[in-house]
Amino acid sequence: MSGAKACGIDFGTSNSAAGWSRTGHSPLLQLEGDKVTLPSVIFFHAEDTGSGLVSYGRAALADYLAGHEGRLMRSLKSLLGTSMMDDHTEVMGRALPFLDLLALFISELKRRAEHSAGRGFTQAVLGRPVFFVDDDSKADRRAERTLEDIARKAGLHDIAFQYEPIAAAFDYESTLSREELVLVVDIGGGTSDFTLIRLSPERAARAERKDDILASSGVHIGGTDFDRSLSLSTVMPMLGLGSLLKSGLEVPSAQYFNLATWHTINAAYTKKAWSHIADLHREAADRPRIERLQNLVRERAGHWLAMQVEESKIALSGAESAHIDIDRIDRGGTVLLKRSAMERSIASLVSVVEKTVTRLMLDAGVAATGIDTVFFTGGSSSVPLLRQRIAALMPGARAVEGDLFGSIGAGLALDARRKFG
Repeated sequence: MSGAKACGIDFGTSNSAAGWSRTGHSPLLQLEGDKVTLPSVIFFHAEDTGSGLVSYGRAALADYLAGHEGRLMRSLKSLLGTSMMDDHTEVMGRALPFLDLLALFISELKRRAEHSAGRGFTQAVLGRPVFFVDDDSKADRRAERTLEDIARKAGLHDIAFQYEPIAAAFDYESTLSREELVLVVDIGGGTSDFTLIRLSPERAARAERKDDILASSGVHIGGTDFDRSLSLSTVMPMLGLGSLLKSGLEVPSAQYFNLATWHTINAAYTKKAWSHIADLHREAADRPRIERLQNLVRERAGHWLAMQVEESKIALSGAESAHIDIDRIDRGGTVLLKRSAMERSIASLVSVVEKTVTRLMLDAGVAATGIDTVFFTGGSSSVPLLRQRIAALMPGARAVEGDLFGSIGAGLALDARRKFG
């Protein structure tokens, strides 16, 4: 293995990881200090600093929250398969193609993995969701080709892809002493993916695993969708969503959807958007709420608010209530969130996930009683309502929680070793 140049790369919507399989060592590589994940975030510092500095991951989030002038970009993976990949965004007065934006991050991810491993990587197995785009095979293939092109520009010459839930299955398989029929539930930032697969120590040694996979499926719903629904139902009404204009009509919702969706937050900062919000303020029947919206946009605090919502979602996975401090846009202001309200806001999304798992079982021709284990991975798989709904579908199965942010990267590393040696 001393000459191995193959790694696994998990480019995630919220967090990314990289792995290198070595006997006797954890495959996950340290990417930011002692952390084996790198948040999928870029912060472009304002040009007037004279440095042209770009920061990544936790450092990018810290720079943004510290109030440095610049622009934060997050949920980059969500752009794959969309028409936005052919477009550009304005960064500090210049047009930056979204393709180049993703290339910047993946190149940095590879560079950090190589630094941690102490060697270069020219071969990789890249993780991908079962569907980048729901119900559009052409767009799905285009998304994979785009990701492959970006990876080649980063210096990876031999590239293979693996479904993310299958990679997580390989990681779980490395802990088994007997055969199991496993449902892998991977709820990431942008997608929910599922694989029904037979795993065992003996099967792990096989080069070809196609016959072990009974079914795979997925849907373009993930943690960022939970964030958006929670924000729209509980926080954005504080900024005027659902309130009335003097005409009796509801305030238009476009700006609120932009601010509640990670990869469109910056759209609320354009001159056109600011002019539109000024018009809303003039016509609003409840001006104080619109003034909070104006304060948020003036402060370019959209990502700050989205982080507050995300942290509350995480807190509500272990508590019945949580508070959001909105003092930055409304002095002394707080929003009380309850788990029951979160569950109402995401119920329809969870129902779609539940139906996707049910269809997977039917397609595989497997009864719920035949499943030994449900293996949960992905940061949003800890949402209680989602776990409860999936557990109800197969009440006899054992629930196992993997490394919520590292199982896919570790499994991709194992697959890279299998495919490239």
